[in-house]
Amino acid sequence: MERRTDRVMPPRYLASVNKVIVGLHRLGVPLPMQALTVPGRKSGVLRSTPVTPYEVDGRRYVVAGYAKSDWAKNARAAGRGELTRGRHRERVRLVALPVEERGRILREFPARVPRGVTMFLKAGTVANASPEAFAAAADRCAVFRIEPLD
Repeated sequence: MERRTDRVMPPRYLASVNKVIVGLHRLGVPLPMQALTVPGRKSGVLRSTPVTPYEVDGRRYVVAGYAKSDWAKNARAAGRGELTRGRHRERVRLVALPVEERGRILREFPARVPRGVTMFLKAGTVANASPEAFAAAADRCAVFRIEPLD
């Protein structure tokens, strides 16, 4: 049975967990995830969220499991940001992919970011952990190509 919701919502605990992860990055603790910081689309205030970039065909991508999340909207509006892992910082351009290009990148997500699959399953973004289920979620996930600015 293919499960799909029109309004995919993150789990309630996610905001608290994200704050802890971003705080650890600010302290310089290297983690498997990175922190992506982008300016708010309305306020311009810098906002950070944990992300796990992954590579497909030599290019890096990051996925928002909730396409309408604030960080995805801010990244789309700004088109740029900063990735941080521990004390290492990288200024990047964030290029939002159109829906028709997302499936190929999303298909790789379960193999390349297995720790992130559970979030997609719990939210109902995907029906199962198969590459096909992730590719089918292209209209429900924002995908950004990461290009270095430095």
